[in-house]
Amino acid sequence: MRNFWAALAVTSALVAAPAAQSETLADALISAYKTSNLLDQNQAVLRAADESAAVAVAKLRPVLDFAAAAGYSRYDNAAGTTFPVANYETSSASVSLTASILIYAGGRGLLGIDIAKESVLATRAALINVEQQVLLAAVSAYVDVRLQTEIVALRQSNMRLIDQELRAAKDRFDVGEVTLTDVSLAEAALASARSGLAAAQGNLQIAREQFKATVGHYPSNLKSLPKPPQLPKNQDAAKAIAVRNHPNVIQAQHQAKIADLQIQIAKGAMLPSISGSFGVRQADTGVGSATLGLNLSQPIYQGGELSALYRQSLAQKEAADANMHQSVVLISQAAGNAWTNLSVANASIQAGNLQVTATQKAFDGVREEAKLGARTTLDVLNAEQDLLNARASRLQAEASRYVGVYQVLATTGQLTAARLNLGIATFDPEAYYNAVKSAPATSTQGKKLDRIMSKIKK
Repeated sequence: MRNFWAALAVTSALVAAPAAQSETLADALISAYKTSNLLDQNQAVLRAADESAAVAVAKLRPVLDFAAAAGYSRYDNAAGTTFPVANYETSSASVSLTASILIYAGGRGLLGIDIAKESVLATRAALINVEQQVLLAAVSAYVDVRLQTEIVALRQSNMRLIDQELRAAKDRFDVGEVTLTDVSLAEAALASARSGLAAAQGNLQIAREQFKATVGHYPSNLKSLPKPPQLPKNQDAAKAIAVRNHPNVIQAQHQAKIADLQIQIAKGAMLPSISGSFGVRQADTGVGSATLGLNLSQPIYQGGELSALYRQSLAQKEAADANMHQSVVLISQAAGNAWTNLSVANASIQAGNLQVTATQKAFDGVREEAKLGARTTLDVLNAEQDLLNARASRLQAEASRYVGVYQVLATTGQLTAARLNLGIATFDPEAYYNAVKSAPATSTQGKKLDRIMSKIKK
């Protein structure tokens, strides 16, 4: 019993945290955005994709190679049979500088740049989807902590009422108005209420851990939920926005474009390639040389590999197109489901309000009738349980409705830090790309990249 009341005191302290440590939903969303490892991971993935654009650009530029060579030889001809000198040594050294450039490759170089750009755009869309998942998880965690806190308070109130019923049953038993069975029923109900409270406290602790994992810290005195964001007018409008704006659809569109460009690259692989080179060499003997070359190569037969790669690219294009169309179907379905769930939650709240009102009246009436001897203790306990269930169901429906609003926003691609107006500096997906897209190698660009990386780490 002592441990039970200690746990109850801890839960009460959690429910009544100091006002100075209060936290709003916006605070939780900002913290989740800033501390999310998932966002950090996918922002790094995007920067890697940005560098692929620089790599594609670099492949069209001249390649400059420097080489230096030195050698030493010692000859031992002790027998002196053929050489006039028995022993002698030689050494040599040379330096060379060679430049080469790809002049023509069937358009594959420019196509590679286009593919890299499409990959960047697809990765940006994937990052937006991760951002939506992070923010939706933060909303769910915030609402769940508040819900579990309210259920704990509801369970505490329920236990106090049953305890009162138990004392009343004992008093009535002492004067002979009820039997020992009524007292036992009240004691059993009180034990059940304690068990329910312990479970509710456990659920609250689980919700707090989920909050910490999502937001980055434990919750403290969460404030009331603010007014939810504005939604589209109806389900059809939500679906239309979803299939147009959702990052999964946008990502699939860019992936389909990449597959189309891969077909052109497969065609270009069958065309000739032209490259040029220029080199200079200087030896320690004072002899120098310069070379200028032009190379033309044309694949004639490679065992059917090029044709297989071309057919493979066609199949991959079909798969990418099908994936794009399926993404539209799934996102439209998700938007419809989210809207339906929101409507169900609204209906549940309306029914829950009526149910709570009716069960409250029923409980009050049964308790008064029990005082007059017209109802048994069991009737009162059942009425109390019905009232508890009705209140808990309404709380759950209200939580589902609130999270459902943000779920609809997520399915329409609008659940981002920028659209929620959180008032914080958000990740700029173009800053790093603009700094590296031309494959910089100068110190000026290097300093700019250093500044961008420092800002990202902050």
